Parts: sequence; structure tokens; C-alpha cells
Amino acid sequence: MKIEKVTLEDKLSGFSDYWNPKVVGELNGQHVKLVKLYGTFVWHKHDKEDEMFYVLKGKLRMEFRDKTVEVHEHEFIIVPKGVEHRPVAEQEVSVMLFEPISTVNTGNNPGKFTKENLEKI
Repeated sequence: MKIEKVTLEDKLSGFSDYWNPKVVGELNGQHVKLVKLYGTFVWHKHDKEDEMFYVLKGKLRMEFRDKTVEVHEHEFIIVPKGVEHRPVAEQEVSVMLFEPISTVNTGNNPGKFTKENLEKI
């Protein structure tokens, strides 16, 4: 077993595309992912998985059908399974995601943003 530390800035500097999560770690059936966001994502939900969005840089607006929550640098939000949501980034945002390996980023709403075979960096 190889044990290595991960430097988030190094990993983030290695890509520039948006809405395309990269796997940087795995533990207990969960992926640790890094993703850069810009613009408005699609409304979706995950019937079987909770998601955690930890904002590393920037400001994320998480929209729900009944409210909007702003998530700032060094804050996180957990979206419970079954809750419809839509991430919005008015400027570039870097996020670390913790979610089950089975999680598809667009949940119940597949389309142009869907990423199923994630790159490991």
C-alpha cells in the first residue's frame, strides 16, 4: 500500500475545465474529488447518496427549490440524498467533494454535464 499526502493547490493547478470532477482520493467507499465550477449547473438530486461540497476558493451558491445558501471559502454544505439542488458559481469556484463512489454528478438529470468515468489525478 502506497501512502502519499495530497497537496490541493498542486492538484487544482493541473486542470482548468469546469464541471468535470477529478478523483484525488478514496476512503471507505467514498471519493474525494476536486472540481472547478463556473456558471449554472442543472437541477438534480441523488436518490441514494448524500454529497458534501467544501469550498476551497471562491463562493458557491447552492440553490434549493425553497431557499438559496451561499457557501464561502473554508465552509461546506451537505446536500442530503433526495434533495433537489443546483450549484451556481458567478465566478470560478474550487470545491472538494466527498461522496459515495456510486455518485454520478448530474444525479437523476443526465445530459451534457454528466461525467461517469472520472479521471484520477
